[in-house]
Amino acid sequence: MDKYFQEPGHCAMRGTCGRLGMFGRDLPCPFDGPAQEPESNSARRLLVSVCGPEYAEGPVCCTADQVETLRENFNQVDGLVSTCPACRNNFRSFFCSFTCSPDQGSFVNITSTQVTSTGENAVKSLDFYVGEEHGVGFFDSCKNVQVGATNGYAMDLIGGGAKNYSSFLKYLGDEKPIGSPFQIDFPLTAPSSVIPYNPSTRNCADNDLGSRCACIDCPSICAALPDVPAPGAGSTCTIGPFSCLSFVLIFVYALGTLAFFAGYIIQVTVRHRREKTYERVALSEETSSPRSHTRGLVGAASLAQYLDEDSIGGPSDSRNMGRGVTLLDPIEAVQPRQYPLNNLLRRTFYRLGLFTANSPLLTFSLVFFLIGILNTGWRSFEVETDPVRLWVAHTSESKLQKEFFDQNFGPFYRTEQIFITASPASVDQSTNETEPTPLESRPVLSWNHLRYWADVESDIRSLRSPKGHKLTDVCFKPAGPRGACVVQSVMAWFGNDIDNYDEDTWADALLTCAYDPVSCLPDFQQPLGPHYVLGGVPENEGGSKDYLNSEALVVTYVVSDSLDQRIQRRAIEWEETLRAYLVDLSQRAPLEAGLTISFSTGVSLEEEINKSTNTDVRIVVLSYLAMFFYVALSLGSGAAIRDEDGVLSSLTQWARNFPRLFTGGHTASSSLSIDSRTHPTLFPRLPRSLFVGSKFTLGLFGITLVILSVSSSVGFFSFLGVKVTLIIAEVIPFLVLAVGVDNVFILVHELDRQNVMHGPNAAVSNIGDGFTTPMSPNASHRSPFDSSHDDVDAASVPVFLSAEERVARTLARMGPSILLSTITETVAFALGALVPMPAVRNFALYAAGSVFFNAFLQVTVFSSAMLLDLKRVEASRVDCFPCIRLPARLALLDAPPQPGSGLGRMGKFIRRYYAPFLLQPLVKGIVLVTFAGVFVASVISIQHIQLGLDQRLALPSDSYLVDYFDKLDAYLDIGPPVYFVARNIDLTARPGQQELCGRFTTCDDFSVANVLEAERKRPESSFIAEPSASWIDDFFGWLDPAKEECCRVRKADPTIFCGPRDSSRLCQPCFRGRTPAWNITMDGLPEHDEFMQYLQQWLESPTTEDCPLAGKASFGTALSINSDGTDVVASHFRTFHTPLKTQDHFINAFAAAQRIAAEISELTGADVFPYSLFYVFFDQYAHIVAITQEVLGLGLGSVLVVTALLLGSWRAGTIVTGVVALTVITVMGVMAVWDISLNAISLVNLVISLGIAVEFCAHVARAFMSAGSGLPVDHPASQKERDERMWTALVDVGPSVLSGITFTKLIGMSVMALTRSKLLEIYYFRMWLTLIISGALHGLVLLPVILSLAGGPGFPQQEADEEWMSNAIRNDYEYTTPFIADDDSVASD
Repeated sequence: MDKYFQEPGHCAMRGTCGRLGMFGRDLPCPFDGPAQEPESNSARRLLVSVCGPEYAEGPVCCTADQVETLRENFNQVDGLVSTCPACRNNFRSFFCSFTCSPDQGSFVNITSTQVTSTGENAVKSLDFYVGEEHGVGFFDSCKNVQVGATNGYAMDLIGGGAKNYSSFLKYLGDEKPIGSPFQIDFPLTAPSSVIPYNPSTRNCADNDLGSRCACIDCPSICAALPDVPAPGAGSTCTIGPFSCLSFVLIFVYALGTLAFFAGYIIQVTVRHRREKTYERVALSEETSSPRSHTRGLVGAASLAQYLDEDSIGGPSDSRNMGRGVTLLDPIEAVQPRQYPLNNLLRRTFYRLGLFTANSPLLTFSLVFFLIGILNTGWRSFEVETDPVRLWVAHTSESKLQKEFFDQNFGPFYRTEQIFITASPASVDQSTNETEPTPLESRPVLSWNHLRYWADVESDIRSLRSPKGHKLTDVCFKPAGPRGACVVQSVMAWFGNDIDNYDEDTWADALLTCAYDPVSCLPDFQQPLGPHYVLGGVPENEGGSKDYLNSEALVVTYVVSDSLDQRIQRRAIEWEETLRAYLVDLSQRAPLEAGLTISFSTGVSLEEEINKSTNTDVRIVVLSYLAMFFYVALSLGSGAAIRDEDGVLSSLTQWARNFPRLFTGGHTASSSLSIDSRTHPTLFPRLPRSLFVGSKFTLGLFGITLVILSVSSSVGFFSFLGVKVTLIIAEVIPFLVLAVGVDNVFILVHELDRQNVMHGPNAAVSNIGDGFTTPMSPNASHRSPFDSSHDDVDAASVPVFLSAEERVARTLARMGPSILLSTITETVAFALGALVPMPAVRNFALYAAGSVFFNAFLQVTVFSSAMLLDLKRVEASRVDCFPCIRLPARLALLDAPPQPGSGLGRMGKFIRRYYAPFLLQPLVKGIVLVTFAGVFVASVISIQHIQLGLDQRLALPSDSYLVDYFDKLDAYLDIGPPVYFVARNIDLTARPGQQELCGRFTTCDDFSVANVLEAERKRPESSFIAEPSASWIDDFFGWLDPAKEECCRVRKADPTIFCGPRDSSRLCQPCFRGRTPAWNITMDGLPEHDEFMQYLQQWLESPTTEDCPLAGKASFGTALSINSDGTDVVASHFRTFHTPLKTQDHFINAFAAAQRIAAEISELTGADVFPYSLFYVFFDQYAHIVAITQEVLGLGLGSVLVVTALLLGSWRAGTIVTGVVALTVITVMGVMAVWDISLNAISLVNLVISLGIAVEFCAHVARAFMSAGSGLPVDHPASQKERDERMWTALVDVGPSVLSGITFTKLIGMSVMALTRSKLLEIYYFRMWLTLIISGALHGLVLLPVILSLAGGPGFPQQEADEEWMSNAIRNDYEYTTPFIADDDSVASD
């Protein structure tokens, strides 16, 4: 049929000619004739009411039956587009003209016909010629119209998601079950004889009421929002690839480095020239004074100018007289400085040590009684596992908002989600070990796969928990208790019954539902978009979605949650049953159907994290055991008996002598004096130190005290109601072990030094005049710290002291150092309790308590334990078996003790090599330059630290959830839902309504709905992907009398609402005949009591195809109404985030939602806040940078105050604080390099790094300040004096710090490297390894250099000076400068 009717008044079709089948719809009849008048006046009235006043007169090409069909179809569409009059009227005008226009024949051509069931000839297909201008205008008026209930667009439902007018018209014209009953084609070009249908269209921005749309549906009229840059896209200062800060740091560092090396070269050149000039003078002076040569003095170069000046008047003969004391010319001599607090602390600790040594049993009884009382608090012990109460402060806005949301709208749903993908063809399907990569991904949709999955869903629906609960008992039912469960699955498109389809029809049916979800409503009566159920959808060349080649099926079961524990337990029980079923299914699905199943249930995450924790416990315990054994075995290694071979040398000597046992060559004359070590024996002659000198028991006791301190802290704070967290359980023992073991090593090493000076062997060569007999433990003791000792001469100082006295002196010397580190760390940790985050606050409290209790135990019961162990050694009793006593060996001590004879291998290495090397001027400069470079690199790196904690890291590496999260990132094309909650608004009054609405012309320009729509249009900064579900717009739209099946009342009594089953004959639209009539200006819409009356009816009205705007299913949980039904307490607007793949996405989405809510509140005066399930967990990242600055800032401030006070020098305190800060900065710099994000766990580790850095620095700084002679900084010899003091400090405490912290923790970390847990590897192994190495380098390399250059005058320990002088006089040997590399020291080392 190719005839075109161009004459006005002619039709191409008219009337109906039957249907194709029983369930088909009426088809129009071809009609080649003039237009005709309507059949009756009622037909004319019907036509005018449906198509408008332009049809009030004149002939038409339609009958009353056709107009009635139009009216029914329009009613369905009106529920979607009526909020935009331009779209609604264009839609009506388009189809009214197509059906009824008297000029129909000029633009419609029938191309084929068909015979109906009644035997009549009906239209099968036709061409409808539409002008491009009209098509574009029609499409543009509807393309932005939104459907709040679906968080989507009307175009998705009435136009198949069309992106242009031609696709829109094609979708409207395609023959389909729900749509056109015949094919309507829209040719883009028309023959010259045809006049296309091309009237002008309405525009949504026009001012007349028949066209004007609200901002939410017509972006061109929206008020512009201020620009907000996307995260990371803001204007930042950059110079090339570097930030301005990085560039400035690099530039300054480069200049400083160049200046340093240039200055050094100049200094060396000048010195070289001066040395040549005065070479003869120097040689003559050296020849005349052989005792004045420096003999390799470290630091001599720094004194060149002073030495040269001294050489003019004569050779300098000042010699160091011990432990930092320099004998100067009488004119330059100064009295040693005294620090009253220092003296007080030493006297106090001396008396405490004397008491604990003299009364060990009483000490044990009193202290352990107190510890027992503290541990009674374990009765109140509780572990906090709720993530919300762990990571979110009690006063946090996110926590309070979550509680408000849960109380008013109910807790967020529990989701059970499954991803179904095709197993890769290259993978052996007998296993499920290899996961598909993007290159291996194959389409998952096939007839066999759908049939298999239909059976799986049937099994899931019939699953019963142990107590008999099924899915229908726990699922979310938006239509009420008798409604259907929300199951978002592709099977819902098939009505959960695929038996009605076959291998030939399933694909067409699926495509129909994917393009038109409204035509395939699931049983829960809400359109199900393809992005909810299909993942990995590729695009065709034209940019359209190729749904049949989707790579994944996404199935989501929505389970109701509740604040009622009984209801919640029921849901958890069913979820556990589902989890067990899916675990089994994931193992057999690859074999049975070639499908890979990845899933998560509501109980999965907590179960898998607990499983990971149980796995990690073994590694953590093994790590601690390794550290325990190292401490116990190495504690006595530095206290070997003098001149005794070690284990290895003894075994070597025995192996050499053993053959002589059988050759007879070992006999010798008895008159000859032989070395018994060369005599062959049947068994090796092991050193006595292996049995007697060992301190395994003492080390084990020290570790026990660490455990007791942690236990006491837990008991004390549990009694106070502070709950324990998993972080505390894993981290606190590590921290206290680091601090406690260091103190143990320091005390034991100092006691070894006291034994060398005042032990039994020290008195052997001193019997005679001036020898003082050992004091009885019960004798009256006078503290050596009670006076200035000005009247003490050499002979008055006893060489041999009792064991009690030695322990007391040990505690007197090291107690203040332990006190310094303990107070500093305790205060620093305690200040961390000011942080509102419970996990960090609780950690800070437990850490402060554990460190304090550990130090208390060490200066009390451990001192008593040292006394008992010392007496055991002197009685030659075997360690661990004190009942066994070895016979004494003859000790031949013809020579006095050699320098360094009380040092272990580490101490000798530091004394002989490390300290002299480090304190050379050039080395100091290189150290400063190197650490400055590390600082610059760290600051640059810190700028790249990421925030967040990927939950996959907390899972076992073989957890099924790892694969689920990977599939979630790869295939889910929609982000999590977000709700914008509005409260404290009077919604019964018009101003309150206008603050929320968006689809009416009088709505506030910056109302909640309008702002959310404007933000949706910039998803790169708002992270909002979908239109918001505006309940108030749908509610007012439900009142529109044009929607005849929505709000209805009885004709006989308008005060009574009609139900969905009431006949239309008895009911009428609520607002029909109302004055003023319903309109988009909101004039006449209900207010006050009437508003609440209609609102409650709307919330009870079921959402159906006839009335999709009814609120029961879509908005039943979106409003919270007070108990008496007179006011809306709160309501929410639902939308969705863009797909969030990374931690940055989640953090930025949270920040964007907070910003949007704050702006809405500011613009409208309404109280608006955002809520999404993950917000409460990501709230910490909105404050964590500030919290980190606060915690570390307070910690460093406390370090400064305490160290300056206890060291007696603000300069030394500032240096220590600066080095501690540099240590933490270095750790933070490595975090970015080693992919360690900033979160609560890493924040706790940063606090630990501050504490351990203090431990590294405090003892060294204290030893440095206690070795001084009080020379002013500007004294010519002050540099030399500081170098000597630093040398002494490193020799005294360096071995203890290395053995106590560095090696102990490195051993523990080496075991931690074996873990399979990514969380342990990244946040414990990597970070702790970094902080240990950084702390050791800064504390033992940088700090000594800075103190030797800029450290202030010290406070000498006078009694130690007197002792050394006394030893020098009694043993008749010259006490030499420690820096002088003499032959004796070489031999002793």
